[in-house]
Amino acid sequence: MKSLGSHITKGLLVGTRLLCHDNSGAREIQIIGVLRNNTTRKRVPGAGIGNLVIASVKKGNPDMVKKIVRAVIIRQRKEFRRPNGLRISFEDNAAVLVTEDGLPVGTEIKGVVAKEVAERYPKVAAISPGVV
Repeated sequence: MKSLGSHITKGLLVGTRLLCHDNSGAREIQIIGVLRNNTTRKRVPGAGIGNLVIASVKKGNPDMVKKIVRAVIIRQRKEFRRPNGLRISFEDNAAVLVTEDGLPVGTEIKGVVAKEVAERYPKVAAISPGVV
């Protein structure tokens, strides 16, 4: 997996509920863990744009509710800084469900994704309407 070029502020903590903006059947998910996150003992792990999280489906199709899934964060409200000095923030917190291999579960994404996600997960960027 490619590393991110900029330092992403971890704006989403464990327990955060966010929208699932794909057509996989889930509408709202809750973060229950962050994968590949090196942190200090007893610190609540955080996630930012481009991070892979383990989540529980809270709202959506009846067959999807209460399932444990993997998701990639595509947007966050907390602003972060890119290496060129530009500061980016989005209107909402959103994620996309992915498989173990990092391939998207749905076939389309509502809304744009961040450039950092497009670099790390090109298949997610391929089905999105735009990259910011």
